[in-house]
Amino acid sequence: MSSQGDARELSLRRGCTVGEAAAIVRYHLRSLWSHPEHSTTIAPLMLWGPPGVGKSAVIRQICEDEAIGFLDVRLAQREPVDIRGLPVPREDGVHWLTAAEWPREGRGIILFDELTAADRSLQVAAYEFILDRRLGDLYRVPDGWYLCAAGNRGEDRAVALTMSSALANRFCHLEIEADVECWVHWALAQNVNPLVIGFIRFQPQVLYRPEGDLQQGWPTPRGWERVGLELDLARSQGLDERSLRLVVQGIVGPTAATELFAYLAWADRLPEVEAMLRGTTPLALPERADQRYALCTAAVHFAQRFPELVDGLLRLGLELPPDFAAMTIIDYLNARGPQRVEERARELFAHPAFAAWKRRHGASFRERFASMTDD
Repeated sequence: MSSQGDARELSLRRGCTVGEAAAIVRYHLRSLWSHPEHSTTIAPLMLWGPPGVGKSAVIRQICEDEAIGFLDVRLAQREPVDIRGLPVPREDGVHWLTAAEWPREGRGIILFDELTAADRSLQVAAYEFILDRRLGDLYRVPDGWYLCAAGNRGEDRAVALTMSSALANRFCHLEIEADVECWVHWALAQNVNPLVIGFIRFQPQVLYRPEGDLQQGWPTPRGWERVGLELDLARSQGLDERSLRLVVQGIVGPTAATELFAYLAWADRLPEVEAMLRGTTPLALPERADQRYALCTAAVHFAQRFPELVDGLLRLGLELPPDFAAMTIIDYLNARGPQRVEERARELFAHPAFAAWKRRHGASFRERFASMTDD
């Protein structure tokens, strides 16, 4: 796309994906650590978005990936004294004691979560902290720590109060949108049940779908992660299907639950995927699209758990149509997180079976990979 077309598309796009937001956070972290003298001028980040889209989860995941500190401050559950400190009378006057939780050294991220749910007095208490990275002369945020905040928008029908213009002007604002590719790659890295990942691949519109009574269950990225856990627990604990349906319905709502169980009814008819990759069961390519999505996501799931199954993953790719084959390999490359894509690509491209796979699907792979990186 031309630069003029890129600019036009950017002007029409209001939001960003979780992956794009993560890249910006990492960029600001690198900038902060390389140039600590700019700690008071690098803009803190404000993440906007509906409940369950992954605003706070992406910050927590970055901290885990970078092995740095993470302080989650739920502002709506605090009192102003928790932010400013506690006044203590002494003989020579009043002294202020700041909270011990504030970091004194090292690197990390302080996240002011639920900022838009906090009343104005709490926002005012956080203002100096966010604006100047300090609390008077009592405390200064270490240069290695980055400040972020997250909150819901007014249209999300969640608790959302108006942010003061002075506080809002301090932030770099990003609006998070649910994105299937980002969620799938994250879910693969987190070992979310592959049947749920395959279902979202098959029905991407159901990843985030505010519908029905929003005081009860409805589909969100966070909800589907929990559904995956419930499927795992139900199998290990022997929960009956009727109860499992009620649990899933309680998380993502009745419509999405019905669609999921219709998908599972077909997906369960697949042969044992791990055995297929190991070569102990013949490769069997299903005709139905939903079963193919289930097969591909399960294959990636096993290949990332057991490196010796990469050969089987590539052999499976030779039997798949180009679009499914390219999707499967890209999911495999991203299944350890964005920081390890290049490392995994080098390993995969050096695999003896990759040359045959590339001859058959190389063009489709390059096209899909280029569109993913452009996004």
